[in-house]
Amino acid sequence: MKTLYLDLSMGAAGDMLAAALLELLPDPQGFIDRFNALGIPRVAVSAGRAEKCGIQGTRFCVSVDGAEEDEHLHEHEHHHHHHSSLHGIEHIVGDLRLDATVEADVLAVYRSIAEAESAVHGVSMDEIHFHEVGTLDAVADVTAVCLLMHELGADEIVASPVHVGAGTVRCAHGVLPVPAPATALLLRGVPCYGGAIQSELCTPTGAALLRRFVTRFGAMPLLTPEKIGYGLGKKDFEQANCLRAILGETAGESETIVQLQCNLDDMTGEALGFAMERLYDAGAVEVFTVPAGMKKNRPGVLLTALCREEQKEAVAAAMLRHTTTLGVREQSLRRHVLTRRVETVETPLGALRVKCAEGGGVTKRKWEYDDLARAARERGLSLAEAERLLQGE
Repeated sequence: MKTLYLDLSMGAAGDMLAAALLELLPDPQGFIDRFNALGIPRVAVSAGRAEKCGIQGTRFCVSVDGAEEDEHLHEHEHHHHHHSSLHGIEHIVGDLRLDATVEADVLAVYRSIAEAESAVHGVSMDEIHFHEVGTLDAVADVTAVCLLMHELGADEIVASPVHVGAGTVRCAHGVLPVPAPATALLLRGVPCYGGAIQSELCTPTGAALLRRFVTRFGAMPLLTPEKIGYGLGKKDFEQANCLRAILGETAGESETIVQLQCNLDDMTGEALGFAMERLYDAGAVEVFTVPAGMKKNRPGVLLTALCREEQKEAVAAAMLRHTTTLGVREQSLRRHVLTRRVETVETPLGALRVKCAEGGGVTKRKWEYDDLARAARERGLSLAEAERLLQGE
């Protein structure tokens, strides 16, 4: 599965995110040329190489009427470009030659910002004039990120917790704490942290883009990197001011699984087998036992059932009901699984199902046991003979 991982240890801003994603494309300059051909009024973009703390990366530069502006500044100061209302933004975006999906993404990002600003300032969304994010260079940043996400086509986007910075930021309304109020609203439900860096590291635009595109936040998944991009900011800190994007293949899918366990030393084999069947009936995806030494030197077993969160209560109840245990232990685990499917193919033994699994550069195929056993019985073959026949031996 194609996965994009965003390292947000220095926060997120629209220009840094655009620059990092741009480095993942096979032809970055081709994207710049196509982007400038969209015709955002008075806007021209370029990409330049730069360095932060010895790390080479890209800066995404937006010029309005030939002058470059800084997102970290314009998001908190009054500017006087045209189309500063939400309606004006929608008019600009509607005039661009964008794919319908990309246009929907751009407008969704701006509407989420408008909702946050509306809540912070206590006015309706129609009264929001985007003095913080409505300038033309911000439109370019947002549109570029939406286009890049569309072109990269990742199946899943995972991001680290967001470093928001610390201290205060000056805006048109006065001096505000970091993260700025609108940014804080946009980051509701997102894991964030501050630090020793006295600066705004996550902007409203960056927060809105993360909310739109990130599938989940957490540690970097099991990933085989294929391309790595570094988007550099303007400011200099002791830590490299960059946003890193890693594009690669994950080993199929990642999910949270619940592990339920109990120790047993007073059940017969028949009763234990019956209990395992009931656990599967309750929704367990895997049930198994491991020999265990119990108190008073009694031999016993460790019974384990794996299930998804929504089946947890039913499986735990079945374990309590059908075993002699007095309690069940619970633990949440992350597991990485290959993407699986079942195919039916014609073989010398007739139509047989084969289980296929792919992910992380790995492909596995295995005959469905029930089909293979049936074909072997019908032809008087051993299982090994049937397998050799299918392999052409």
